[in-house]
Amino acid sequence: MTATEAHRAVEAVWRIESARVVAGLARLVRDVGLAEELAQDALVAALEQWPEEGVPRNPGAWLMAAARRRAVDLIRRNENYQRKLAELGRSLATEHEPDLAAAIDEDIQDDLLRLVFTACHPVLSTEGRVALTLRMLGGLTTKEIARAFLVPEPTVAQRIVRAKKTLAEAKVPFETPRGAERAARLSSVLEVVYLVFNEGYSATAGEDWLRPELCAEALRLGRVLAGLVPAEAEVHGLVALMEIQASRTRARTGPDGTPVLLLEQDRSRWDRLLIGRGLAALERAEQLGHPRGPYTVQAAIAACHARARTAEETDWVRIAAQYQALALLTPSPVVELNRAVALGMAFGPAAGLELVEQLSEVPALKNYHRLPSVKADLLAKLGRHDEARTEFLRAAELTENTRERTLLLDRASALPSI
Repeated sequence: MTATEAHRAVEAVWRIESARVVAGLARLVRDVGLAEELAQDALVAALEQWPEEGVPRNPGAWLMAAARRRAVDLIRRNENYQRKLAELGRSLATEHEPDLAAAIDEDIQDDLLRLVFTACHPVLSTEGRVALTLRMLGGLTTKEIARAFLVPEPTVAQRIVRAKKTLAEAKVPFETPRGAERAARLSSVLEVVYLVFNEGYSATAGEDWLRPELCAEALRLGRVLAGLVPAEAEVHGLVALMEIQASRTRARTGPDGTPVLLLEQDRSRWDRLLIGRGLAALERAEQLGHPRGPYTVQAAIAACHARARTAEETDWVRIAAQYQALALLTPSPVVELNRAVALGMAFGPAAGLELVEQLSEVPALKNYHRLPSVKADLLAKLGRHDEARTEFLRAAELTENTRERTLLLDRASALPSI
């Protein structure tokens, strides 16, 4: 095996196994930051040894064993060696090499769940939670995270360092919360996963309309979470929402990367496998959750689109009702803006425009490009083309995404002049 092949193997194994290794170490050393450093040491060892010795038969166990040996060495050097040694247990105090087949603990799923709740702890800023989650659970490098979110690499590095420091200073325990605290913390976890997905689905800035790698990473995290907490309805609701939305990926851009709006998409290009998985996850969520939570309601809205064979068959009345239910669960100007779109489709553009006019006074939407974009679309349908053109141009000025700006300018120029 060449050095290049070995390095590729290390990278592939690391992407799959890093979260398990960090989770297992964090349970031992009770410090997420230290666990990640020890795991990185094991990664370096693999990069040095695998090109010469070959990829081991159980690479995940090799990484875990190498990292745990380093944890033992570190604790032995610690002044509190005896106390720490007792926490590790007799098996780690032996002089014999660890059994590689047993190096991945039987309760690794519990460790992973603890890591999820720790990385997404509400004590961290939203940016810190996202960066730490992608680093520790996704195995992404600082460079990859920076490139995905179009921010400087030092900024991401600072966010990760600050997040680890905050967890340590706040003495956040490496544990899975229970009862009411678990429910509160779970909402933070789901928020992080959905933030990652949304940034991939509709990039807020940059040259690309989509960042499929972020959507894929969020889906992977959601599926892992669904396996870890199978009785949580909203986890399945979020997975259902992401599966169905991700099913449209191939149809959302033209050959040159130009955005294609939902009602104009070629539905034969929608991924039926992802839709099937999403509908199955939605069914599980609805069976578990009474009443339904916000992610499950959003998944039900997405399912209305997925079930329609053509744009004309879309049940907009049902979608408008679902948005009304969502607004009661999570009152938000953005939810109301989406409801305005549904009202315009279900009951005519004047009905939608009435709600949009009310939202124009909401401070939170002052610089949100979708508000003038939606307003422009409704005005155009009412034949008020000059007003619509003005709103499309305003939306183009507000968006930071190049592809979306071009789309909005094209829509403005396509309107007939009076």
